[in-house]
Amino acid sequence: MANAEREERPERPAESDGTAHLFRALGKQIKVLRERAGMSQRELGLAAHCGEDLVSAVERGVRTPQPDFLERVDHVLGAGGVLAAAADEVREALARTRTRHPDWFRDYARAEAEAVALHDYSNQAVPGLLQTEEYARALFTQRRPLLNEETIERRVADRLNRQQIFDRWPSPTMTYVLEEVVLQRPIGGSASHERQLQRLLRVGRMRTVTLQVMPTNREEHPSLDAAFIMLTPKGRQQVAYTEAYGHARLITDPEEVRVFSERYGIIRSQALTPMETLTLIEKMLGER
Repeated sequence: MANAEREERPERPAESDGTAHLFRALGKQIKVLRERAGMSQRELGLAAHCGEDLVSAVERGVRTPQPDFLERVDHVLGAGGVLAAAADEVREALARTRTRHPDWFRDYARAEAEAVALHDYSNQAVPGLLQTEEYARALFTQRRPLLNEETIERRVADRLNRQQIFDRWPSPTMTYVLEEVVLQRPIGGSASHERQLQRLLRVGRMRTVTLQVMPTNREEHPSLDAAFIMLTPKGRQQVAYTEAYGHARLITDPEEVRVFSERYGIIRSQALTPMETLTLIEKMLGER
């Protein structure tokens, strides 16, 4: 969901005002300091209380290094305040930098960025916020009509950038329900599939996230027509979002939103519990 994008993508403010160069430079500095310390990306992630995926994305310049991340990594790598000193500049840059999206996607992107709660039901692919870079690139590469390489890389970067929602504190309440077939579909091949399952395990273990799987063998289902997302923007009423073949719809009518909320509640009641879900994913990884 919230995955389709038109060919045109307006230039990000970060690309036009130069702040993207700041983020890339910090990523390169972190990589140099990490390698000098003899640490892998996974080891740095564990020591800095974040994921390996985040460390990798920051070093490559496709994720913005958040101020608190810089301060933690500075301490872990013994950078002597070199990275922490940039925290204020990054805060200022983030305040001025906002990703501009196409008109059809802009309202959703704004609501997602300020959401205090996000609930996602997906039945075709792993939700964009949970995708690995490899999985996202495979999806865009396989899309028809074919996209050129520049468009693919831009879309992958945009998707990874949206995943900064996991770095916020206080974190929004996030729940996900995925159809079992989504976990079984080896997008990008066997190795990509395995890394995506590992990513789901990591996210599913986060105390700010609830992950559930809807088994394929359920005899009843309240929403076979489409996937959807429910958002509660800060200080505003809950909204719903649907998307099919590039046609997006942000739903604000209270009665329509109530219907989606009711469906989602039933879906969660029929799905595996979070613990059962993690056990299922672990079993799938063990069988590979």
